[in-house]
Amino acid sequence: MHPEVVRNTPGSCPKCGMALEPTAQPQAEENPELKFLSRRLWACAALTVPVVVLAMVPGHLLTRLAPSALSWIELASSTPVVLWGGWPFFVKAAASVKNRSPNMFTLIALGVGVAWLYSVAAVLAADHFPAGFRDQHGRVGTYFEAAAVIVTLVLVGQVLELRARSRTNAAVRLLLGLAPKTARRIRGGRDEDVPLSDVHIGDHLRVRPGEKVPVDGVVVEGRSLVDESMITGEPMPVEKVAHERVIGGTVNSTGSLVITAEKVGADTLLAQIVKMVGDAQRSRAPVQRLADVVAAFFVPVVVAAAVVTFVVWAFVGPPPALAWASINAVAVLIIACPCALGLATPMSIMVAAGKGASVGVLFKNAEAIETLRKVDTLVCDKTGTLTLGKPKLASVLPMNGFDEAALLSLVGSLEQGSEHPLAAALVAGAQARGASLVAAEGFESTTGKGVMGVVSGRSVAVGNRSLLSQLGLDNDVLLTQAEAMRIEGQSVVFVVVDGTTAGLLGVADPIKETAVEALRALVDEGVRVVMLSGDSRTTAEAIARRLGINEVIAEVLPAQKVDVIKRLQSDGRFVAMAGDGINDAPALAAAQVGIAMGTGTDIAMESADVTLVKGDLQGIVRARRLSRATMRNIRQNLFFAFVYNAVGVPVAAGALYPFFGVLLSPMLAAAAMSASSISVIANALRLRRSRI
Repeated sequence: MHPEVVRNTPGSCPKCGMALEPTAQPQAEENPELKFLSRRLWACAALTVPVVVLAMVPGHLLTRLAPSALSWIELASSTPVVLWGGWPFFVKAAASVKNRSPNMFTLIALGVGVAWLYSVAAVLAADHFPAGFRDQHGRVGTYFEAAAVIVTLVLVGQVLELRARSRTNAAVRLLLGLAPKTARRIRGGRDEDVPLSDVHIGDHLRVRPGEKVPVDGVVVEGRSLVDESMITGEPMPVEKVAHERVIGGTVNSTGSLVITAEKVGADTLLAQIVKMVGDAQRSRAPVQRLADVVAAFFVPVVVAAAVVTFVVWAFVGPPPALAWASINAVAVLIIACPCALGLATPMSIMVAAGKGASVGVLFKNAEAIETLRKVDTLVCDKTGTLTLGKPKLASVLPMNGFDEAALLSLVGSLEQGSEHPLAAALVAGAQARGASLVAAEGFESTTGKGVMGVVSGRSVAVGNRSLLSQLGLDNDVLLTQAEAMRIEGQSVVFVVVDGTTAGLLGVADPIKETAVEALRALVDEGVRVVMLSGDSRTTAEAIARRLGINEVIAEVLPAQKVDVIKRLQSDGRFVAMAGDGINDAPALAAAQVGIAMGTGTDIAMESADVTLVKGDLQGIVRARRLSRATMRNIRQNLFFAFVYNAVGVPVAAGALYPFFGVLLSPMLAAAAMSASSISVIANALRLRRSRI
């Protein structure tokens, strides 16, 4: 017996017994359970066809065609279908009884078992059946075709379901396919091709034009355009130069790059994406509890309905009364099978997780998909979330006879020896504006103030207001000019050369390109946006004005960010927190929904419920829309499942027979049951085409 078919795996639904996650690894070429069930389906279908054909032979011909011989043929053809094809269902049904958790397989096993055993008895011991089981010709009817068709149709539903699940993982499998099998490592001045498993952190790797980037790393040499669309969803190639990060699996377009490996194996972003999508698909949304509660009561109610149906038809039904009672009771058991109910939530969650991954939005679990739509307050960290987190030289204000080129040459040369984050921005800005840099002498750094040294024989000091005060050069005019730059959201650096104020430099963290548009869209949807920052109030408010944010909470310590989240929650707000740094991790965990930038730290992503791969705030808009679409899809699926059972059970029980003479055979009940599951699967797959 194929183990993946007969056991309830850790990711299977305890109520319906169906696997709720892909049973094969995403990188597998073909799902082994799908392959196994497909073979079983074709074999059962081949054996079921003659049983159905024989069952359709008109009654007046049976007297000429040796009905007993035909019954033996039906028995021989249907028995392998029921006992071999349906064996996994009987095993799961037995497990459900043992665990006191009746599910869809309980009903399938009851329906198929009753129909087949009744028919076997009718063939082997027809003479012992009372008159109530015989038709007007004195024959005892058999229902091998119903049992065989039920098993075959359930197999059809399961095969279609597995195929649908495979399609939901198409984006992940496509991502996995991007990972190259080898890397070109530079060692001892020579290039060598090595398996990806042999690459270690710190290795230098060459990526030639048209090749895939093997691992996550940092460019140390070269310039090129890299296609990151499969990771970020952004169609335009991104330019990569020295110190820029590259992602494993992306495609190098034009130039040659040399990178240093930073993350390999399971630590790469590609591997993390696959893990997060898989975890989200296996998790259970809170709304699933509704289906679980219904399923817990549903099966006993259906069994009771089948018993009542049998009793009523046995006493008041037309002859052969007992035969009709058995048929209708079996039809009730089959049509009430809660397959669609069990599929309603997990199918939508799996499709949504795959859809999110395809647009650069990763959900940690199903609960995040469900709850994100409820967010009415978004708290955003400033640096790295609303801004790029990479300070750049924004303005140069020379004074006292200095020009811009000379000023930047002196500053850039001195700052080459500093490790301060602003120093890198000053050096890069000076070089970008054509300044020539030389080596500085006597470099000295004063913590909390700035740096000093000698450049080309001139004494140079670069720092903040404290350094300016130490040198006795601060004055109202200078400070007024500095404050005007701060109002524009710039951090001010004072430059002193040979004891004279030589100028002011403004360093700013650029706002992300799509931030304004994304925040406007969220506000239009009724979301309250709050900026949370450890920066000075002047700088934070300047950035907020440019972003259109009205609420700013500035000068907060990391521990105080959690207090802000809790205060908003105590006011009845449903809060999402967006951040990218280690200092944001506690607040991300405290919020109802934590949203991490994929461009930030690992601990932030671990603490968050949603990760935006590219760090693009448009991802929040997409995620909320996907959340709403998913919950709408789940409600539609549950509606289909509930209405189907509410209508189907009375019809199968014979409620329409007194009025219209309409009955539902077990075979048609099985077809209707499969159709309901297919409708739920098809509706869930519509999420892949959602415009978010």
